[in-house]
Amino acid sequence: MSERKNGLTYAQAGVDIDAGNALVERIKPAAKRTNRPGVMAGLGGFGALFDLKQAGYDDPVLVAATDGVGTKLRIAIDTGLVSGVGIDLVAMCVNDLVCQGAEPLFFLDYFATGKLDTETAAQVVEGIAEGCVRSGCALIGGETAEMPGMYGDGDFDLAGFAVGAMERGAALPDGVAEGDVLLGVASSGVHSNGYSLVRKLVELSGLGWDAPCPWADGTLGEALLAPTRLYVKPALEAVRGGGVHALAHITGGGLTENLPRVLPEDCGAEIDLSAWELPGVFAWLQQQGGIEASEMLKTFNCGIGLVVVTAADQAESVAATLREAGETVVTLGKVTGRPGIAYSGSLA
Repeated sequence: MSERKNGLTYAQAGVDIDAGNALVERIKPAAKRTNRPGVMAGLGGFGALFDLKQAGYDDPVLVAATDGVGTKLRIAIDTGLVSGVGIDLVAMCVNDLVCQGAEPLFFLDYFATGKLDTETAAQVVEGIAEGCVRSGCALIGGETAEMPGMYGDGDFDLAGFAVGAMERGAALPDGVAEGDVLLGVASSGVHSNGYSLVRKLVELSGLGWDAPCPWADGTLGEALLAPTRLYVKPALEAVRGGGVHALAHITGGGLTENLPRVLPEDCGAEIDLSAWELPGVFAWLQQQGGIEASEMLKTFNCGIGLVVVTAADQAESVAATLREAGETVVTLGKVTGRPGIAYSGSLA
């Protein structure tokens, strides 16, 4: 009978606990930057604590959202430009929360990989912290999972979870009616949806990620990795100023699928496609695939990342508030008494 060998370690199985501990120490300053009223403890516990009363709420309703960044990660991994996807991760969650009328309070992330590269993971989490700072929420916890055999070399995946709050009775949408005005707030690019099609179109173009960008400065990869715009602070300011009946985050499904989510069943919308200029990235993508306008509008944001539904007599003041906060705003159209989205003009 052969003698069994002893001494096998977790590290020999592919999991480096020391690397995980080093990552936690590296990201503690980034997480500390995100502290806000309500945070009760730092990283390292079995759970994260948050005090709603300290955050200023009397009768709060909690709102939760979770998301990832889809196959945009593939471009980030292939180019090594990973810091922006952390901002994307936060944005995809907190932009949804604010559409319910909630203020984002705290965020947790999940980073999974086959073999932990501390530098890559730290850049991602530092991006997450930056997204939290920009949206006023705290990074109070997370999980780094090193799982040998589950991911290819250098690959990783991300998920995020955000919790927000609002006072009872403040939920959106509220009071949307025929005649309300639709304001469009500009996106910063493709954001984090439709990247399976984006990657296919880039493949058809024959360009590499390091090729000069056809519509902007820098490389193609850099341009396509522009982080998702965070709308939280301007949107909350507009909501608190009055006149906002609904907010729609334009993600996968585009205007065609997302705007109806905040409209009453007996209402629809009229949108003038000539109200804004199609950004260069979308014009290039459309050209590469010969994509019909209807397909563009139900796949990409096409330059409009957030739609604000306002009372007609307060539309100008709401638009002014958003512009003062640094947003580019156009009047898209109006709410109608006929279900469905009716487009006029051309997407160009």
